[in-house]
Amino acid sequence: MTAPTLEIHLSDDDLTSALRADARLGLTASPKWLPPKWFYDARGSELFEQITELPEYYPTRTERALLERVVGEIARTAQAEVLVELGAGSAAKTRLLLTALTAEGPLKTYVPQDVSSSALRAAADEIAEEFPGLAVHGVVSDFTDTLHNLPGGGRRMIAFLGGTIGNLIPAERAEFLSSIHDVLEPGEQLLLGAGLVIDPAVLVPAYDDAAGVTAEFNRNVLHVLNSRLGADFAPEKFEHIARWDTDHEWIEMRLAATEDMTVTVRDLDLTVQFARGEQMRTEISAKFRLDGLDAELAASGFATEQVWTDPDNRFALVLAARG
Repeated sequence: MTAPTLEIHLSDDDLTSALRADARLGLTASPKWLPPKWFYDARGSELFEQITELPEYYPTRTERALLERVVGEIARTAQAEVLVELGAGSAAKTRLLLTALTAEGPLKTYVPQDVSSSALRAAADEIAEEFPGLAVHGVVSDFTDTLHNLPGGGRRMIAFLGGTIGNLIPAERAEFLSSIHDVLEPGEQLLLGAGLVIDPAVLVPAYDDAAGVTAEFNRNVLHVLNSRLGADFAPEKFEHIARWDTDHEWIEMRLAATEDMTVTVRDLDLTVQFARGEQMRTEISAKFRLDGLDAELAASGFATEQVWTDPDNRFALVLAARG
């Protein structure tokens, strides 16, 4: 077994600088907002794992079941020599792809990318042990602005699963997809997992579960600001809200102040006023229609090769090639 390598393009200092910039920008905006990537400290990641097992939260199990059904077809079509996974985390679903790609094609290298060096190191070590013939080259970076750091060499397929594409607003999606297009060579591919527009009666509870786990996950961003930036938020004084925006076709998660309050963010030398009932957006989760997804990919220079959906048409896996 070849020991995995880890390439670091994002340090803790870089993360803190990015958090400072995002917090200052979002907390001084009107209306206020915070990016969803700051949910994910150790506690946030643990809460999200709990969310994926909730009865209301269908996306993770739906995507996994779909991937299990079509992974062989994906592997035969892609014939990838290098699999790059953006936002790899624990790389749980990737094992399905790695097994199929090594059985059906010429896969030689796995490149997991994530912002967490500890999570990436653990995943890389596990994958290297499970797939001893595979070179594992981890990249610690932020997928939104360091795609140029991804290694080349061999026919690549970039996998971006989990419906995470929906956390980006349309302008961000266009920029992100164009960036992926620019780092790929003609004929190389993107495997994209995307949630589809479905009945809000099923969709909304997935982001507002009866047990309140998603509410705690939402409030965790305030704990992150408290611990990383010396803020004095009282997270229990913010109510979790999840609503379906029919115009944009996305779920919005928000935190609403339950009383008037003044919050100090010590490291930013910033004082923030919240009025009772004031809402702060913490996440969007856009859902897609297949024709719209195809149009967005085409606008970024991709040609859709194949689309797979689950029997209830709740989730899609799209294989697209760079033109």
